[in-house]
Amino acid sequence: MDAIINTFDPITLDEMKSVRLMNRVDTKFVTTMPRLLELLAMARDEYFMQEIDGVRNSAYTTLYYDTPKLDMYIMHHNGCLGRQKVRVREYMGSGLMFLEVKNKNNHRRTRKKRISIDEFNIEGQHKHDFLAGLCWWDVDSLEPALRNWFNRITLVNKGKTERVTIDTGLRFHNFRSGRDTSLDQAVVIELKRDGNRPSPLLAMLRDLHIHAHGFSKYCMGTALSNPDVKQNRFKPKLHYVDRMIARDCNQ
Repeated sequence: MDAIINTFDPITLDEMKSVRLMNRVDTKFVTTMPRLLELLAMARDEYFMQEIDGVRNSAYTTLYYDTPKLDMYIMHHNGCLGRQKVRVREYMGSGLMFLEVKNKNNHRRTRKKRISIDEFNIEGQHKHDFLAGLCWWDVDSLEPALRNWFNRITLVNKGKTERVTIDTGLRFHNFRSGRDTSLDQAVVIELKRDGNRPSPLLAMLRDLHIHAHGFSKYCMGTALSNPDVKQNRFKPKLHYVDRMIARDCNQ
């Protein structure tokens, strides 16, 4: 993949400030590595690629917190339109870490609040106070639920009205079951826009028959790594991913 990503014009973090989109509409797509290479070849003239200190394919890790009853997971599983995630995310190349609370409302809009932190946990008064003002549950009840690792490339259209994240190499560790699992050949694409602005990428996705398909890394990772959790509504998505990988990657 390095050969194709190096053909994109770069964009810096400072240049991306106008497209942070902290209050946005997200559309997710799931595909495979072979299809991703086709998509990148189509997109390179229309999009910049984020570059930080010469790195374009950046390593991330995320620690998700939930209640003892996994209320955040269950709300998503049950199809609740309003839902919340609490997580710590580390940008591994830079060492930056953020504590984040991410809400999605019943109009499909996502709002994220975050603070910069220097330890990979939610312990400490400053973090507690931040969470207490935002979290729907008792902060003291939150416990580590799932950790993931992945690589991400970020695209920005040349009109600077949208941002696209592309996640590959997904790996998971479940704190309850102790299990590790992965989706190495799956690719999660997230198109982030402030409303339904025109998007060059949407036409490319349609041409490649890559359709919008909700995919929560927290929920899918939990379902894959803990057979004891409720997961009936997620099984069709997991089977869909398995079929795509078998079609595109095992020929």
